[in-house]
Amino acid sequence: MCRWLAYTGKPILLEEILFKAQHSLIDQSMCSKSAETPTNGDGFGVGWYGTRPQPGLFRSIRPAWNDFNLRDIAAQIESPLFLAHVRATSQATVQETNSHPFRHGKWLFVHNGEIFEVEKLRRRLLFAVAPELFPHILGTTDSEVMFYLALTFGLESDPLGALARMAGFVEEMGREEGVAESVWMTLGVSDGETVYGVRYASDADAPTLYRSRDMDEVYELNPELRGRLATTTRVVVSEPIGRFAEMWLPVAQNTSITVRAGEVVTRPFVPIAR
Repeated sequence: MCRWLAYTGKPILLEEILFKAQHSLIDQSMCSKSAETPTNGDGFGVGWYGTRPQPGLFRSIRPAWNDFNLRDIAAQIESPLFLAHVRATSQATVQETNSHPFRHGKWLFVHNGEIFEVEKLRRRLLFAVAPELFPHILGTTDSEVMFYLALTFGLESDPLGALARMAGFVEEMGREEGVAESVWMTLGVSDGETVYGVRYASDADAPTLYRSRDMDEVYELNPELRGRLATTTRVVVSEPIGRFAEMWLPVAQNTSITVRAGEVVTRPFVPIAR
């Protein structure tokens, strides 16, 4: 089970969230509260938006806690929106192209979970990816296939609809191959302006996902953050960070969230069959 986060707000140094927060994502790479995979040491990545059309991307196969390059760039790069991920592999090998986030154009994608028994479905799923997108698949994870299926199904024009069509397609292929419950996921997706989060599983038992409360409530819990984080700041995480558990609201099972300019919209997430 992997761990990821998405930050959106005023520009801050990456290290403020990745390293300096109590029980930060880097701490979670060593000692997550997950009983299944307390250590997430099979690589990491961070993608950030700046002044260029395409987001920056830094990925490695090293454990996040033991990469001095990550610590150094996190102390130098300032961004208003970034996604980060620490990996615990289930099947795919440990290689740089299998580390998240995945990037295509302005889009970043992170995933925690799996396509159950993906080996039975992989060939059919890959053949469903649009021919013009297929050459951009560089790794071997089910996560990257999910991303390119979502792009195939219209991510750039209808993000949540495309993610619903992707999940519905995977479930349909699963049923046809004898896999009754194939999807188990939390997703983080962004185009640099909006963060989309999804918590969904075919068996309604998806991995955990949380979002931060409105900042007025956060300031009351931790006055030190007033002035450091803007009122529009929102963070989406697999596992709470910081000193105060009360700062975080769980995202319900089978739910999507849309985060933009400090506003959070919550909707049911229902896969769309073909």
